[in-house]
Amino acid sequence: MQVLFVTDFSPIVTDASESRRFYVDTLGLPLEGEPPASKQVPGAKHFGLWPLRDAARACFGTDEWPSHLPIPQANLEFEVMDVAAAAAELEAKGYTLLHPTRREPWGQTIVRLISPEGLIVGICYTPWFHDPAN
Repeated sequence: MQVLFVTDFSPIVTDASESRRFYVDTLGLPLEGEPPASKQVPGAKHFGLWPLRDAARACFGTDEWPSHLPIPQANLEFEVMDVAAAAAELEAKGYTLLHPTRREPWGQTIVRLISPEGLIVGICYTPWFHDPAN
C-alpha cells in the first residue's frame, strides 16, 4: 500500500461546546459549520471535530459506539489510489475492518479500522484532492 498523504485529522468529541471553545476560541482555528471543520488549517487537507455519535453512524450505522470497542480519541485518514486493494491488504495482514470499502454520499471512497492505539483510521480516495484546481 502506498500512502499519498494525510487526508484528514479529526479529534473525536463527546462535548461539542467544550471542544469548540478549545479549538476555535482558544486555539483560533478557522473551523465553521456543524460539526466544525476546515480546509484552511495549515498542514492539513481537512481538520474537523467529529462527534462520537457521527463516528458511530459512519462506522456502524448506529448512534451509539459499540461497548466492546474502546471509544476512539481521533480519526486519521490516509489517501491511497486504490482503496479496495488497500482493504484487501489490511485484511490479509489480519486487521479487522469496521466496514467494507464504500463510497460515501459526498464522493469519498473509504474503509475504516481501529489502530493499535485506538484511533479510527480511514484508508480513502478523495477525488477533489486529486483535482489540480484544489
